[in-house]
Amino acid sequence: MSDLEVPLRPKRKKNLVDYLVQFRWIIVIFFVLPLSFLYYFSIYLGDVRSDCKSFKKRQKEHDNNVKKVVKRLKERNASKDGLVCTARKPWVAVGMRNVDYKRARHFEVDLSPFRNVLDIDKERMVARVEPLVNMGQISRVTVPMNLSLAVVAELDDLTVGGLINGYGIEGSSHIYGLFSDTVVSYEIILADGQVVRATKDNEYSDLFYAIPWSQGTLGLLVSAEIKLIPIKEYMKLTYKPVVGNLQEIAQAYIDSFAPRDGDQDNPDKVPDFVETMVYNPTEAVCMTGRYASKEEAKQKGNVINSVGWWFKPWFYQHAQTALKRGEFVEYIPTREYYHRHTRCLYWEGKLILPFGDQWWFRYLLGWLMPPKVSLLKATQGEAIRNYYHDMHVIQDLLVPLYKVGDALEWVHREMEVYPIWLCPHRLYRLPLKTMVYPEPGFELHRRQGDSPYAQMYTDVGVYYAPGPVLRGEVYDGAEAVRQLENWLIENHGFQPQYAVSELTEKNFWRMFDGGLYEHCRKKYRAIGTFMSVYYKSKKGKKTEKEVQDAEQETAELETPEVDEPAD
Repeated sequence: MSDLEVPLRPKRKKNLVDYLVQFRWIIVIFFVLPLSFLYYFSIYLGDVRSDCKSFKKRQKEHDNNVKKVVKRLKERNASKDGLVCTARKPWVAVGMRNVDYKRARHFEVDLSPFRNVLDIDKERMVARVEPLVNMGQISRVTVPMNLSLAVVAELDDLTVGGLINGYGIEGSSHIYGLFSDTVVSYEIILADGQVVRATKDNEYSDLFYAIPWSQGTLGLLVSAEIKLIPIKEYMKLTYKPVVGNLQEIAQAYIDSFAPRDGDQDNPDKVPDFVETMVYNPTEAVCMTGRYASKEEAKQKGNVINSVGWWFKPWFYQHAQTALKRGEFVEYIPTREYYHRHTRCLYWEGKLILPFGDQWWFRYLLGWLMPPKVSLLKATQGEAIRNYYHDMHVIQDLLVPLYKVGDALEWVHREMEVYPIWLCPHRLYRLPLKTMVYPEPGFELHRRQGDSPYAQMYTDVGVYYAPGPVLRGEVYDGAEAVRQLENWLIENHGFQPQYAVSELTEKNFWRMFDGGLYEHCRKKYRAIGTFMSVYYKSKKGKKTEKEVQDAEQETAELETPEVDEPAD
């Protein structure tokens, strides 16, 4: 068997759950989509009401809400009440993993009022926002000003808090890094109720660097200041088809944004936005975008494509036409480009509604799309949820850029999932060693895409049903994820923890560095108040005793030394 051949698997006998999943579109059409539309509309009205308030009034409401959270924290009896969790229901989270940590006894703190844009500071070029502000809301405020967050995650529903405490990326991350790399300051409520502002150069700088990827286990995030950049009205997008094997596709993807002469900081050589979609083992489309003015976009002969209209073809299918058309260029309104994958949830919409991409559905009911992920989760039940964990893949593999070809071959061989999303991001060498960090000595190799201060990584996005499942073959999803995690550990890769994880605690801390995190857990008294990041991410139900024993064991350990990268 050659390296790219997939293993032969026996056929799997269908059961009741298979048919429930196959015909789940009935629930989606008649229940999830209408409720999603009403939910989105109510949220929009709330955003409009918020926008009508002055920044001063929003700030006053914010301060009052912070005082309520502090008061609530101080009401907790550490000996009787469980660990602190937000009051958000488990199914509301956008991630696919089971948030079973809330099934153990816990002390709820309500953060639901924290959903306002507090300030747009055009002089400092920062936006001050609360954690439940989502990407659709912030782009609706900033884009008309010709401003934007430096990194705007594609899906409207993704919130600032989730992207900071967890993980966030976009096609501009090859310039600005991950979402958390664009944060200027955090406003955090610590375990004892103290409210602090953490920046990279104040007394809470260790906390500033420890917050990303911590899953909210160091304190409660109540606001953040995030970098803004100037933008233009349109995105000039070039679609370039690529035909070849997976290693050749990987190299074409790298060449699309990383100059071979190493001049990675030259804006004339590096596009503003980058992504590639791999449609099968031999075909892909590389997309590069540059901001363009309204005057340029409307020049004679230029094609403007408003991809945000409900009746338009889904974006990934539109991009795929480059494989037949050849290379082409078009101009997309900037905000519509930012949220190009929202309507079809990348390509997951094809599984949720098999006919959702058909012209008649798009024209008649496309305005109801997308279904809200939280409502999809709320209506799936335990059996279907377990089915998706075993028979479906939603994973992001963060790997060094030079290993993208190897990652594509591994995914093809072990999972056979297509399309695959490729999006580059810088992984900075920071003053302190954080949970995710570049390979030691990366700067000595001078690889394509790297710079002296950051190693270029890539998000290999794997979202769909594996080939064996689509063919009705036996497939062990849990074992595939375990093998994936082992491959990432061996190749200095990382797995965002919104996804289903099979990591043991030992392997979790082999993948991530816990030095700074555990240092801050002790220094800021999070132990005994907030659940540790591993147990919050761990698959399966967490008993109260299991969590308490883990917290006690952590408390008894000596405070680890915080590593600093070598010069």
